[in-house]
Amino acid sequence: MLHDNDGDERIASRQLGKFANRTLARAVAFQLLYQDDVNPQTSDDWTGEFLRDSLPDHPEVIRFARSLVDGVREKRPELDEKIAAQSKNWSIHRMSVTDRNVLRLALYECLYLETPKPVVINEAIELAKKFGSADSSAFVNGILDRFGR
Repeated sequence: MLHDNDGDERIASRQLGKFANRTLARAVAFQLLYQDDVNPQTSDDWTGEFLRDSLPDHPEVIRFARSLVDGVREKRPELDEKIAAQSKNWSIHRMSVTDRNVLRLALYECLYLETPKPVVINEAIELAKKFGSADSSAFVNGILDRFGR
């Protein structure tokens, strides 16, 4: 969650613009997808609570994050198949939890939402830098770049 210097998350969240809000929604959605991957028994109640706690006072941002999470959950086998097909020498299960969930999220947004591919790739690279290893952003960029060729 985004914090300001005083730790008042609600103030910091309200001050974000449309694009920053979507960036925050993607980060929260990524965290939920990561949780799904390491703990598949995550309840939908917990998901809703996490979204509301992480994105207070932003119903439209919560809806966007929820649509990402629900979409990836629904399309996960298809997304994994497509990612694996573009991954040379890497099965989906050999990828780090972070990398495969950043890829799932980005590919879902590319395929099913109207977000421009360069925006999706940039956002995915930033998530990989923030949550992944030193090599994550290059790995994610390499895989996503192969889509749409």
